[in-house]
Amino acid sequence: MAATEVVGFAERIRLETQQAHSDTENSVFVSELLGGKLSTEAHAALIAQTWFVYDSLERIGRGYTDDPIAGPFLSDELLRTAALEADLDFLVGSDWRDRIAALPATVAYVDRLEQVAAVSPEAFLAHHYLRYLGDLSGGQIIRRMLERAYGYERDGLRFYIFDGIPKTKPFKDAYRAKLDAAPLDGDQQQTVIDEANLVYGLNGALFADLARDIDRYRVRA
Repeated sequence: MAATEVVGFAERIRLETQQAHSDTENSVFVSELLGGKLSTEAHAALIAQTWFVYDSLERIGRGYTDDPIAGPFLSDELLRTAALEADLDFLVGSDWRDRIAALPATVAYVDRLEQVAAVSPEAFLAHHYLRYLGDLSGGQIIRRMLERAYGYERDGLRFYIFDGIPKTKPFKDAYRAKLDAAPLDGDQQQTVIDEANLVYGLNGALFADLARDIDRYRVRA
């Protein structure tokens, strides 16, 4: 009889969040943006909402530096807040802080970070994993599609550019190895997976909130 194959934790997360990931990928707002059907104002709106999320995530992360669960995953090379702010300077203007506001779905997302991820390293790890591994994977495809659709080169795309990570695959492989080695028992692993599924839902709600105003962003023929 063949031995039962042991599935590592990183693979478990991928498998057990596949459906939620797929559901989120089918966002009308993102599909039309990447297809060049929306104005650059739509991209600016997405970057603005994303800034609220990372501003919270990375502030919370600073409190986990010495945590045995979350600490090993923290890396300055991943930090996105400064890149998002540079993109907003370019896309919106130097007064962008006075011109953007969090949508209701973004408020709910940030509330989850502040109320749950800030006190649970397992929950924080779920948010960290989903955001940054996504940025280093699908985010790089998004970057190329935005380049083609809107002619961006570097300005406007800094969020997707990781100067400190010239090769993403080795970094992602190392991240997944850390997941497999993380000091998590079965219940803690399930907490990470459950939170990751919830985070996909939060992202989907954010995209849906942006789509409610999609007509104002559509490029007219």
